[in-house]
Amino acid sequence: MRRIHLMALTLSVLVVIGSAISVVYAKYSSRQLFVKLQNQDRERDRIDMDWGKLQLEYGTVGAPMRVETLAHDDLEMRLPKAGEVVVIKVGGS
Repeated sequence: MRRIHLMALTLSVLVVIGSAISVVYAKYSSRQLFVKLQNQDRERDRIDMDWGKLQLEYGTVGAPMRVETLAHDDLEMRLPKAGEVVVIKVGGS
């Protein structure tokens, strides 16, 4: 009878130790995943900021007034005068 109690006690101790190791491993894995999640959150925030900057830049670069200014100042373009406009008709009729 004493031998059975000793085996049961040994088995119980092994189960408790196994359970403790499992809890430690689960906590460690949880912390690793949490750190990874925080890193991805920071990366998402950085990408969102870059996207916002690109949207703003796109709106600025493509603004009609800016295009007109660049065409006039940098490329020395101008609107044609009435006599300089030529209309070309394509087709038979």
